[in-house]
Amino acid sequence: MKILALDTSNHPMSVALVEDDQLKATTTLNTVRNHSIYVLPTIDELMRRVNWEPTDLDRVVVAKGPGSYTGIRIAVTTAKTLAMTLGIDLVGISSLATIAAGIAPVTDTLLVPFFDARRGNVFAGSYRYQNGQLTNILPDGHFTFAELIDQLPSDGPVYLLGELTKKLQAAVPSLPANIQVIESAAMVSTFALAKLGAKAQPVTDIDNFIPTYLRITEAEANWQKDHPNQGPIEYVKEV
Repeated sequence: MKILALDTSNHPMSVALVEDDQLKATTTLNTVRNHSIYVLPTIDELMRRVNWEPTDLDRVVVAKGPGSYTGIRIAVTTAKTLAMTLGIDLVGISSLATIAAGIAPVTDTLLVPFFDARRGNVFAGSYRYQNGQLTNILPDGHFTFAELIDQLPSDGPVYLLGELTKKLQAAVPSLPANIQVIESAAMVSTFALAKLGAKAQPVTDIDNFIPTYLRITEAEANWQKDHPNQGPIEYVKEV
């Protein structure tokens, strides 16, 4: 199976081409912010490098969020367009699960990937390898960092996979002794994304496939604050 995997859910943009669990080519850009300019040229360059044509692809796998609103939409829109145009499978994978999958399945330690969601908040979930399969233990959600730490078990080792910013450190100055932060594991691996996507079920309705945001935008929150007696107006679908 020939797979194109792409992730623009946070600051780095990463693309990989994978065939039958073998990494053929990959590029990660961590110095640019306008992913919409670079994602298609990067895909084209990698395809030319391995002598693949678009019609050779069997599946496109995308990190569907949570993460940056704009970033998620870029990757999901690109993936949907390619899948519909080429008539191939589309698979969406949690960005957090993809980070956890970057840890080799040689440990049963609880893995807790997280992204800074600003103002002392994080997007996070918890995962554990069970019989070699990555299993979601705590569903992905939007938490204060303190709430996340309070939910984690104290009777076994826990790996926090992400960047511990100054604001997050200020929110929880001292972590429990059983929790270890691994900042080097904070970046999504599109190779790991492709491998997860190879085993997942494809989307049944590509047109209605949407990103996983997990929270409303700041503009929506401000609107609701200014209009307390009115319900939310859904301009876009959310999950």
